[in-house]
Amino acid sequence: MAKKLKPSVTPERQPDSVIASPATVAACRADYVRGADARAAMAKQAARARRS
Repeated sequence: MAKKLKPSVTPERQPDSVIASPATVAACRADYVRGADARAAMAKQAARARRS
């Protein structure tokens, strides 16, 4: 029988909990900047799909 791995639990992260930070302008801007590579990849994939 396979050994079940115990999920890691830290004081900040409990099972079935939601961690959220305030939606400040700086936090939203940082998320947008970090997501640039993902948006570029999705645009490239959409362009490839349109060509097919």
